[in-house]
Amino acid sequence: MHGFVSNFTMRLDAKGRVSIPAPFRAVLSRDGFEGLYCYPSPHLEAVDAGGNWLLGEIEKRLEGLRTLTSEHDYLATALFGSSEVLKIDGEGRVTMTETIKAHAGIVDTVVFVGHGLKFQIWEPTRFAAHRVESHRRALAVLEGRTAGPAGGAAS
Repeated sequence: MHGFVSNFTMRLDAKGRVSIPAPFRAVLSRDGFEGLYCYPSPHLEAVDAGGNWLLGEIEKRLEGLRTLTSEHDYLATALFGSSEVLKIDGEGRVTMTETIKAHAGIVDTVVFVGHGLKFQIWEPTRFAAHRVESHRRALAVLEGRTAGPAGGAAS
């Protein structure tokens, strides 16, 4: 696996900067993207982040939609129009913007969560709840059941 794996909890410094975990920086470096591509997750209280690999997947998804349609425009706005490219400084840090912090509820600590082709940035308490729900739904998928809404799996 050459993508983003594992999770790391990091603190923001007094200037609102946070160090991207070294394994994630290594993936970004191999990917060749200048900076960190981020957008508020359209379905979670987290921020999706990555580089060229993630951008390529977004472009593939958009190519599957007819242009000049509302579906295409909504997806393009959510994934491109709401995005930010954060500069990574010489020490591997990025400054978390107010938009990103507000969407994810971030105050002073973040969790970086690997998803293979991308990673997510979470507020730790929100991630803890999401992790429990993710395990419940993953078990349902692995057992061949449909993962229903929060609180229980549908059969």
